[in-house]
Amino acid sequence: MHETLTVLVFSHRPEVREDIITAVGRRPAPDLPRVRFLEAGGIAEVLSAVDAGDVDLAILDGEAQPTGGMGLSRQLKNEIDDCPPIVVTVRRRDDRWLATWSQADAVLVHPLDPLTAAETVADVLRRSTALVTPS
Repeated sequence: MHETLTVLVFSHRPEVREDIITAVGRRPAPDLPRVRFLEAGGIAEVLSAVDAGDVDLAILDGEAQPTGGMGLSRQLKNEIDDCPPIVVTVRRRDDRWLATWSQADAVLVHPLDPLTAAETVADVLRRSTALVTPS
């Protein structure tokens, strides 16, 4: 198992990235390694990190400008062969269907509840093949 996991957090707004990082925390679950956050304020940073294989999980702000996390999620899922799991954040519960369209692995709704955020991220990380040790 990894010593630490890298979670990319994308939003054009630093305060949104900070809210996500605070809600998820450095240790989303006792059975998982510590998390190292990689912040991205632009699409190029996200594409570069995911392309390099440096990301175990991406959390994308669905409200990011000019390109939102939902469109970016769909692009990554369709263009990256070994795409890491993706969690998309939305502002309204009614937007959950858009996150489904985006092919995201999970959805979080603002305002973020720390328990729900950590639990959701932990569940997605557990399901991720990145944590499967070869036999």
